[in-house]
Amino acid sequence: MIQRRLFLIGASALGLSACGGNLLGLGPPDAGPIYPVRPAFPAGSGEKVSWALSILRPDVASGLDTDRIALVQPDGSLEFYAKSNYPDRLPPLVQQALLDGFEASGRIDAVAPEQAALHADYNLVIEVKDFAAHYSQPDGIPTVTVSISAKLTTAHGRAIVANFSTIQTGTASANSAAAAAQALQLVLGAAVTQIVAWALTAPPPKTQQPVQTTSPGKPAEELLHDATRGSDRMRGKVPAQ
Repeated sequence: MIQRRLFLIGASALGLSACGGNLLGLGPPDAGPIYPVRPAFPAGSGEKVSWALSILRPDVASGLDTDRIALVQPDGSLEFYAKSNYPDRLPPLVQQALLDGFEASGRIDAVAPEQAALHADYNLVIEVKDFAAHYSQPDGIPTVTVSISAKLTTAHGRAIVANFSTIQTGTASANSAAAAAQALQLVLGAAVTQIVAWALTAPPPKTQQPVQTTSPGKPAEELLHDATRGSDRMRGKVPAQ
C-alpha cells in the first residue's frame, strides 16, 4: 500500500536531486513541460455488441488525483517529478484512454463518458490503484506500474455484472519525468486493451419480461370468441342464455 509522504527532503530525495538533475518536486510546481499520456490503439473489427456503455469518471488512489507525475521512493513514500505535468488530472486522462480504446475496437457504437449523459445499458466503474514510477534506489531507472480494477454494472439498479483487474508494468528508458511518462503511456495502453476485450464479452443486459395480459387457461381463439359474443349480446343480436 502506497503511503503518502509528500515533499520529503532526505537522503533519498537528495540522491535523486543530485543524480537525476533535480527530478523531485519539493513544493508547488513551477511551469514546465507537459507530457501527454494518451495511448494510441490500432483499429479493430469484429461482431458489434448491441448495448450502450457509459464510462464513469475513475476513482484514484490517495495522492494520485492530480496533474503531476507521481513517483514512489524506495521507502514507499509518494512524491512528484519537479516542473513536469500531465495536461489534465489523472481521472479524466484514464477515462479518455478507455473511451479511445472502446472506439478503436470497432465493436461498440454507443459508448461515451458519463458526462455525456448517454442512455446506457451498462456502466463501467474504474478504480486506479497505482499509476506511478517506482524507484528501487534513488538514482536508478524506475519501473512504472498501472493497476486498475474494473466493474461492469447495470445502468439501472447498479447491479454488478462482472469484475476485472489488471496490473501492467514496464521500465522507463531513463531516470527522467519524460521517460516515466512515456512508459506510463505504454502500460496504460496495455491495461486499457485488456479492459476493453474483457468488457466486450458481456452479454446484452436482461430486459424486463412483458406483463401477461391473457389468461393462460384459454387459447386466444376462445378468448376472441367470448369477446365477440359479449359484444353481440350488448347489441341485442344474441339472446342471453
